[in-house]
Amino acid sequence: MSLPAEYVEEINMLERDVARSQPKDILQFCANHFNRRLEAQRSEFLIKGQSTHNPFKMSVMSEVDRFPGTLGGLDGPRDGHRGASESIREETEEEMGSSPTSPVFRNTFAAGPETRTPITPHSPFSPRGAANIFSFDSGAGGTRGNTLSPNSAFGHDMPHNFNMNRRTSVSAESLMPSAASDEWTPPTYPKTEEQMNRLRTAVARNFLFTSLEEDQFSQVLMALNEKPIPAQGTRVITQGDVGDFFYVVDRGSFDVYVNNSGKIESGPNGMGRKVNSVGPGGSFGELALMYNAPRAATIISTVPHAILWSLDRVTFRRILMENTFKRRRMYEAFLEEVPILTALTMAERAKVADVLQTHTFAPGETIIREGDPGDNFYIVESGTADVFKTGVEGILKTYRKGDYFGELALLNDQPRAASIIARTKIKVASLGKDGFVRLLGPAVDIMRRNDPTLKEDVGPLDHMETSGPFDP
Repeated sequence: MSLPAEYVEEINMLERDVARSQPKDILQFCANHFNRRLEAQRSEFLIKGQSTHNPFKMSVMSEVDRFPGTLGGLDGPRDGHRGASESIREETEEEMGSSPTSPVFRNTFAAGPETRTPITPHSPFSPRGAANIFSFDSGAGGTRGNTLSPNSAFGHDMPHNFNMNRRTSVSAESLMPSAASDEWTPPTYPKTEEQMNRLRTAVARNFLFTSLEEDQFSQVLMALNEKPIPAQGTRVITQGDVGDFFYVVDRGSFDVYVNNSGKIESGPNGMGRKVNSVGPGGSFGELALMYNAPRAATIISTVPHAILWSLDRVTFRRILMENTFKRRRMYEAFLEEVPILTALTMAERAKVADVLQTHTFAPGETIIREGDPGDNFYIVESGTADVFKTGVEGILKTYRKGDYFGELALLNDQPRAASIIARTKIKVASLGKDGFVRLLGPAVDIMRRNDPTLKEDVGPLDHMETSGPFDP
């Protein structure tokens, strides 16, 4: 069975691009290649209108409706007068410009200068209060160009009912966790102990990193890459550009400007008004780690020889994804070994694994304090912890890997009956009160039956003889 000619042609084109560019990340390169090919095809459909050469035998508007916004981190799919084959090319490092903070995701479909005309706030082609998806990046140190207008040559070729004011989606790279978790390791950049301490303090204050586990947080710190900013007045971020980096200020200061038009404009006041300043220990650009939304402000260095530390979106998401994927697989295997959870089905255990949160306690640290309200259920992943109760001498019980505690305070809605203190460094998985009752299902009844406080003539030490564990 012979392959379609169009398929063979596309594969041959991809092979030529791969041979020429020799990419390190082949999957990302292929995704970018086909995204650009798709963008170029949509551009040709728009220019030709109801083209008889449309291989999908659809109207142009149906194609546009099915592929709104941007694809693969590219700014916009419209190319004024260049053909599709001319637009499809791989950018080299020289083309990316000399700025130390040049965006990774550049727009290869920008219209040429001869096709751009200024656009007014009242133009029907100007989205209200949002960055236009048809804007372009003219390179490092340059200003954002103007967008397409109805009077441009390209504008006449657009369908009369094309809705350019339609809201655009915010997209992110599609990533899949590797089946073998050791296939990908995050990049690491050397840092002194003093630098690590400064970065740890700065990053810990940012809301994106507050819920990271210890391993993830360490990987994020090691993946931060130093970016020297040699000159005063260097534009680090340009409003309206695609955001792909998060920055931490190590040395120097930076001013933040916002233009109400949503993008930087020409002229002495093109950056808009100054709204903030960021100094050492501060950070900016965190939204770029979640999705490739347009930058909301322009940021300029105010002193020479400043230093930033940067983290790109793909690395951040891979760190989260790989660790989350490995943690879920670990939890699923771990939950199968917890005797009390054998009553759950595989699907129920998978749901529990998704919502468990890992906490680490140092030796001597209190995990549960007697008299506190019960709000979490705990399962020991590793390490040991001892149970103590006021008025009773000595250790009542020691918890080890696979043991659980904290469930009775949740079941009976009572304060903690005892304190649990880490004997060694201990890692526990916790489940909140709402998820405890909702997800554990059949296991809750078993826990109630094992409640030593419901048995007759059971003293504070007699729980050692019962089938269920003593629980605070």
